[in-house]
Amino acid sequence: MSAQETVALVLAQTPGPPQDPGGQGEDFGKSSPVGLVLLIVFAVAVVFLVRSMTKHLKKLPVVFDEEKADAAAPAHVKRAEAEAAKRAEESEATKTPEPEETSSKPSQAKTD
Repeated sequence: MSAQETVALVLAQTPGPPQDPGGQGEDFGKSSPVGLVLLIVFAVAVVFLVRSMTKHLKKLPVVFDEEKADAAAPAHVKRAEAEAAKRAEESEATKTPEPEETSSKPSQAKTD
């Protein structure tokens, strides 16, 4: 065989499969039993969270009454609201009246 024939045969050969097929080997797409267990654990957790949420929602009243909410508010909330109202009253009392703004447009005289 001549050198040209050898080169032609080497170049004409089809390449073999790569050593690393990019993760698409024989086990590609198969999950392990750990995945199934993890999925079941998540499903059970969601079920318990939904049950807990429905219990909490059943305890809520259908209509919210402001008077009952104010009566049930903790003492520190009531104190904070009272202090905020007191500060608002003090700021209004110390506020100086602002001068009224005059129109900056020149008056136009009618000429008939």
